[in-house]
Amino acid sequence: MDGRDAADASDDGASADGSVPVAPEVVTVGAATVDRTYRVSNIPEPDGGAYADDVAEAFGGVGANVASASARLGRSAGLIARIGDGDVGDRVAADLDESPIDTSHVRQKAETSTHCVILRDDDGKRSIVTAGDSAKRLQLTAADRSFLAGADAAFLTAYNPDAVHHDALDIAERADAPPFVFDLSGPLAELAGRGAREGTIDRWIDAAELFVVGEVAAESYLGCTGREAAAELRSRGARRVAVTAGPEGAVLGDDDGLHDLPAFDVTVVDETGAGDAYVAALIDRWVLGGDDAREAGRFAAAAAALNVTEEGARGGLATRGEVEAFLADR
Repeated sequence: MDGRDAADASDDGASADGSVPVAPEVVTVGAATVDRTYRVSNIPEPDGGAYADDVAEAFGGVGANVASASARLGRSAGLIARIGDGDVGDRVAADLDESPIDTSHVRQKAETSTHCVILRDDDGKRSIVTAGDSAKRLQLTAADRSFLAGADAAFLTAYNPDAVHHDALDIAERADAPPFVFDLSGPLAELAGRGAREGTIDRWIDAAELFVVGEVAAESYLGCTGREAAAELRSRGARRVAVTAGPEGAVLGDDDGLHDLPAFDVTVVDETGAGDAYVAALIDRWVLGGDDAREAGRFAAAAAALNVTEEGARGGLATRGEVEAFLADR
């Protein structure tokens, strides 16, 4: 990690000889975290409780997960992120440095590294609490903006700070921009004070090549979910949409209409990271690969299904060959 100040506007992205490095195929913006998972007797209701009989740690973060999943599928991938110091930050940095991801735009600062506490029951259902300062202090440098603009596809999660989204939107709204994928990763209440604001989300409907939203976030933002949410986003001008509902499947929408894609029936060990694997596969096959919505959606459903069969957000990330072999058996 390079330790540069995240707000250093003098960094224009050029190397010592004046050249600008070539960006990877997929560049993601978002957190890289340590996830501490508590296997609990039940997901507690408000004022309720639970007992954890096991605690495990794994690496996560939406930005890092999507980049990792893209790399597993054979795409070159890079990550723009900010992490903290101390034991958690050092471990995240070491994990990223050992990965195939381009980490030249990951900065480590003297602050609390963003981390997650995950409560997961025996059915794989989970609740997630995020803490730490590093992710919400991310700002894009000129070099970061050049990195994004040079990608074949760019991905942002709604959990990024609103100012980061405004910088990315300035790129996405240019005529020569790469396709951007925006994931409304959480409900509006969860984003308050640290993520994209509602007006910024509205801008992404027009600017993104693919707008992704889960059922909880869709209900919060649109007041509906499923086919109704997909139709609403399309009516507002979204080019391609994916409304996901975990084991209930997803609805994809494009100029050819709305497409219902079922999930695959597998033994669920851990749902954490399934949505990130799904999005990475959609980027691979729908945004970059030229597949139609149904082919891309089936491939993405298979990638997500494989991921939930292992522990951790990245435990079951599959290669392209593994996903194709899974599909060949079904």
